[in-house]
Amino acid sequence: MELSTNITIPVAPADYKSGFVGIIGRPNVGKSTLMNQLVGQKIAITSPVAQTTRNRLRGILTTETAQMVFVDTPGIHKPHHRLGKVLVQNAKIAIQSVDLVLLVVDGSMIAGGGDRYIIDLLHKIQTPVILGMNKLDLQPQDAWEIEASYYQLINPHPWQIIKFSALTGVGVETLQNLLIEHLETGPYYYPPDLVTDQPERFIMGELIREQILLYTREEVPHSVAIAIDRVDEESTITRILATINVERSSQKGILIGKDGNMLKAIGSAARQQIQKLIAGKVYLELFVRVQPQWRQSRIQLAELGYQVEE
Repeated sequence: MELSTNITIPVAPADYKSGFVGIIGRPNVGKSTLMNQLVGQKIAITSPVAQTTRNRLRGILTTETAQMVFVDTPGIHKPHHRLGKVLVQNAKIAIQSVDLVLLVVDGSMIAGGGDRYIIDLLHKIQTPVILGMNKLDLQPQDAWEIEASYYQLINPHPWQIIKFSALTGVGVETLQNLLIEHLETGPYYYPPDLVTDQPERFIMGELIREQILLYTREEVPHSVAIAIDRVDEESTITRILATINVERSSQKGILIGKDGNMLKAIGSAARQQIQKLIAGKVYLELFVRVQPQWRQSRIQLAELGYQVEE
C-alpha cells in the first residue's frame, strides 16, 4: 500500500475527470463509513464514539471515467483541548483546499446546532457544496419534517441534496455519479490501483485504535494514541509491535483488564482486521504506556502524528 518512488502514474484520457472531495460533517454522521463504502475497502476507522477520525485521510476511487480523492476529515465541533483544536483546524483547511465539499448530515434526525455551525463555515467559501443525508436506513417513513429542517438550514444556497445509506450502500452509486458530474477534467493524481495515500503503518495503528474504541466505549474515549514500533515481514507471517499511549494509570488498568483479558480481546480483534488489510497472517503484540496529558502537549502531539497541516 505504501507509495514507491518507482511507481509511474499513467496519462489520463482527454475527457477524464478528477478532483479532491472533502467529506465533512458533525462527529459520527457516518463520514468514514461512507468513504469506506465509496472506496470499496476499509481504510478509515468507524466507531460509536464521537471524534473517531483524527487525521485527514485520503481515500482514492478510480473509475473508467474519473478519479476522486476523498479527504475524510475529523467531525467539526467546538474544540475542548489542544488535540481538538488541531483536528478542527485541519478540517477547516481541508474545506478550503478541495474542489468539492460533501457535507454529510444524519438524515434520521432534524438538523441541529452542530450542523448550523458547519454551514456557517461553508458560507465563507467559494467551493461547490453537496449536502448528503446519510442514514436513509434509519429514516422514518414520514420524514418531511427532517428534510424540511435541512432545506431551511442551507437557504439561500442552491446546494443539491441527496439521500443515501453509507451502511447498506443504498443510494451510494447515485451519489458517486453526482460527485463526478461536479468535477472538472483533470489528470490521475494517484496510480489507478491505489485506494489510499496513507502508509500501511498508519492504517494498522488506526485499526488498533478502532478496536479500543469499540471495546471500551466511553471508558477510555480519546485519551488513546497508537505508535507502531516495529513491523517485521517474514515469509509466512508479519510481526507487529505496537504501543498504546494513554493519559492516566486508571486508563491503563481499563485497557489491560482483569488478567489481561481486555488487552487480549483488543489485540485479537485488531489482528483479524490487520490480516484483512495485508492479506496475510499477523502476530500482534501490544503494550500500554502512560503519557500524562499528551493531548495538551504540542511536542507529544507532533510525536504521535497530530499537527496542523499546511
